[in-house]
Amino acid sequence: MSYQVLARKWRPSTFHQLVGQDHVLKALVNALDSNRLHHAYLFTGTRGVGKTSIARLFAKSLNCEQGVSASPCGECSACREIAEGRFVDLIEVDAASRTKVEDTRELMENVQYAPTQGRYKVYLIDEVHMLSTHSFNALLKTLEEPPPHIKFLLATTDPQKLPVTILSRCLQFNLKNMIPERIVEHLRQVLEAESVRFEEPALWLLARAANGSMRDAMSLTDQAIAYGSGALIEADVRAMLGTVDQRQVLGLLERLAEHDAAGVIGGVAALAEFGVDFDGVLAELLGLLHRVALAQMLPDSVDNSLGDRETVLDLARRMRAEDVQLYYQIALGGRKELPLVPVPREGLEMTLLRMLAFRPVNAGEVALPQGQATGHPERQADGTAAAMQPEPEAVDVTTAMSAPAPVAPSAPAQAPAPTQAPTQAPAPVAAAPEPQPEPPEPAPAGEIPPSAPSAAEPVAAPAFSEAYAAEPPPAEDPPPWGEPVAPATPASPPAAEPPPKKPEPLGSTQAVATPGLVKTAAPGSLAELDGPGWIAVLEAIGLTGMTYNIAANAALEGVSGNRLEFLLSSQQMHLFNDTHRQRMEQALSTYFDTPVQVQISEGQGRDETPAQYRERRRRERHAEAVAALENDPNVRAVIANFDARLEPESIKPVDPDNNEV
Repeated sequence: MSYQVLARKWRPSTFHQLVGQDHVLKALVNALDSNRLHHAYLFTGTRGVGKTSIARLFAKSLNCEQGVSASPCGECSACREIAEGRFVDLIEVDAASRTKVEDTRELMENVQYAPTQGRYKVYLIDEVHMLSTHSFNALLKTLEEPPPHIKFLLATTDPQKLPVTILSRCLQFNLKNMIPERIVEHLRQVLEAESVRFEEPALWLLARAANGSMRDAMSLTDQAIAYGSGALIEADVRAMLGTVDQRQVLGLLERLAEHDAAGVIGGVAALAEFGVDFDGVLAELLGLLHRVALAQMLPDSVDNSLGDRETVLDLARRMRAEDVQLYYQIALGGRKELPLVPVPREGLEMTLLRMLAFRPVNAGEVALPQGQATGHPERQADGTAAAMQPEPEAVDVTTAMSAPAPVAPSAPAQAPAPTQAPTQAPAPVAAAPEPQPEPPEPAPAGEIPPSAPSAAEPVAAPAFSEAYAAEPPPAEDPPPWGEPVAPATPASPPAAEPPPKKPEPLGSTQAVATPGLVKTAAPGSLAELDGPGWIAVLEAIGLTGMTYNIAANAALEGVSGNRLEFLLSSQQMHLFNDTHRQRMEQALSTYFDTPVQVQISEGQGRDETPAQYRERRRRERHAEAVAALENDPNVRAVIANFDARLEPESIKPVDPDNNEV
């Protein structure tokens, strides 16, 4: 006897053997058992999901000699002939090859005759959407009111092409695509019954390659058995399908998690040696990033289909959630752009390097060259406070005169070492004076003002009009209201006039600063931490992304030893998980240099949350800025003379300190 392929050998012979279409089976079984039968059924779905199989089982249930039921005997002549495809009252029509109206009319002429052998005459029309418009019209009347001994079973992969008049005359059943888990389960049962040796990862490769079709999965299994000499080995199946080795993609993602550019490029070179499809590499990387994102939110949902569950969970712990989302978006864009790249390997390399280049940096983290550590600018590796003052270094007088004057620090700092001029006695360079309400005293004799060039080495500066025409100076924020600017010391020689100041446009909506901004001091220990202090601490501990948003909406309820108790509203509580809690504990422990535990419960706190504080301060600054512009004489003059109007929503107040808490 000749070999019979698995797809035909294992075609279901009863409704109970069908896989993955429980919603359709329930309706058909109940209709058959209660004898509530419609005259026309339409089965839709992609290839290989069981449309024709269900139609044949339905015909067998209708014509079984034991009676109409959902469990045909399978032994009578009608059941055997239907299974063998030679039952005279089951008329199977391939609509793709019989699209003419003459073919449809010929079929309809025989409808009036009673069945020859069975209880019902069943018309099974496959790919019914291929019929012509005239064929559909010829079918309409008979399909709506057929004789009682006629049943129509229609199957199609494209129901959108069917006329509405046909759809309205049928009971429609949409068959689902098979999920990989269901395909693997069925393949395992078939291979065990066939005594074929297999490896579990090979079944998952076949199930994913089938793309939802059980028939495709069975056909690929036949091919893989022949390729592997009677066995299903993962390496053979991967080579047959041309898929990328999952371990190599895992290695790429691990190098990305470690921000190792050299390792990433080396991994691409290793893939190129096997002649892989680089689009397939990006597809595998997208699937792996999806599993990592699931592991970060729902660790229990990660399957072990490829034997890499622990590796995926480890990557989920090491990578930030915002990095995973960014990498996924970049990989998706890189896959769209890959057909435009002259060399596909370069497209993959640029996509991976783009992930490293655009990785978000934590608040307070400084981007340093490779090999140097990054961290909080105010904390050393051991968590202690680090000195922020730069080391004293020699300053060249000419360079100092051409560079803008530095801003004086809030605390007195050591003056830089004096520098000798080549042609005259040493003279110390005075530090820039801190702005005070009173004019500063004249510089002592022998000191060079920071804003004036040296008399011995005058600096030739271009005229203001020429410099401004070539390149406009960078915009600078004006000082806060109520803080006068100290006048500059007259330059030497006295006759030289300073360059004219660039005029500011009247009615500017982005140059208004607000007075009265008060900072809340960050507490130095957990015992001193309170609600307002939590607002200051949040901006200093370096949280980012979703964790920062959750912390900004949390109100500090109390401090109990080393445990911080927060309240979070119900709108934000569903976003909180253990990953966010661990990040908050790590950042707070580093900041306070002591282990910190975080407990977050649902509720409304007594104090303002950092998010509420910032929103209130934004509204206050905006109101103050609007009032300042409305009372400005120049703005009022423009409004009066030119019939102008002030748009409050266009006003953006200048925040003197973007990190103000």
